[in-house]
Amino acid sequence: MNTNAQQSRGLSGRLREFKALPHRDKVRRVGDTFFNNAMYILIFIAIIFITVREPAFLSLSSIVNIISLTAAKLPIALGIGGCIVLSGTDISAGRAVGLTACIAASLLQIADYPNKIFPSLGVMPFWLVLLIVVGVGALVGLVNGFFVAKFKLHPFIVTLSTQLIIFGAILMYLMIGSNNGQAISGLDSSYTEFVKGTLFSIGTVAVPKYVLYSLIITVVMWIIWNKTKFGKNMFAVGSNEEAANVSGVNVFRTIVLVFVLAGMMYGITGFIEGARIASCSANTGLNYESDAIAACVIGGVSFVGGTGKISGIVIGVLLLQIIFAGLTFLSVSANMLYIIKGLIILVACAIDMRKYLARR
Repeated sequence: MNTNAQQSRGLSGRLREFKALPHRDKVRRVGDTFFNNAMYILIFIAIIFITVREPAFLSLSSIVNIISLTAAKLPIALGIGGCIVLSGTDISAGRAVGLTACIAASLLQIADYPNKIFPSLGVMPFWLVLLIVVGVGALVGLVNGFFVAKFKLHPFIVTLSTQLIIFGAILMYLMIGSNNGQAISGLDSSYTEFVKGTLFSIGTVAVPKYVLYSLIITVVMWIIWNKTKFGKNMFAVGSNEEAANVSGVNVFRTIVLVFVLAGMMYGITGFIEGARIASCSANTGLNYESDAIAACVIGGVSFVGGTGKISGIVIGVLLLQIIFAGLTFLSVSANMLYIIKGLIILVACAIDMRKYLARR
């Protein structure tokens, strides 16, 4: 009750303060509020427009599909979110997802599949493959983090380099055996059932199991960000690296661990994607990082560093998937989606920078 009373007094106090402002200041404050929340307002208007045009957009099957897509893309966004908190980024994330998806799919093909990449290997336990791909993702993150922390290179340059290296590795991997660059398919049922088997059903609509896995990962990441010393160090380094170093934070280790954790998230995303799309090629994971970066910025993870919440990333991924699903309902071409994604990132970053300059 005391908390509610304090909140009520605080709100009434802010209202009185607003009423006491000159008209010009009132207009400016309202304008600032509108601009700072412009992305959410535009997305909300777009959702209303899509719903009016296509009422099926809010059908049960559509909602479950949006939730499923959100769950599939959430781990990579959570990984990139940590890199952005450090005032960096990771544009190798999508290719890392593609590599780990191809590895997972190749190790979990049906034993007698004609184009099996490793015909003498059999079908490995899916839990072991999960550990392998998470390890591969962690290795990618280790390389990224080491070069960023040790040589003070900009994350964009480092991850651009690893993006190209990983893509080359994918192309070479797809040439192993008799595969000859073809998409990897023919997955074992143990793998597909574990990832996209039915968690529960709502009427005739099934919710896949990976929704639960994504929820668990989100909770774990929330604990890491908010309840551990590592999480506090991450935000400290992102806010001011020099001040964090003076305060006793091991900046090198923190940066490396953030990128390693991000790589592990890419490995998990790749494992899920391998089973979800059931046909992994060189294009798997293409531009996934752009969606993840857009979701993070929409969710309030600032490129100036030191600011971000797990809940904001979840909301950002969800809103982005709602928009993409809605545009699909409106039969917007896939080519136009690239333009819209670019505009979303540009506008979101502009709003983020304006907020930062206003705070200064």
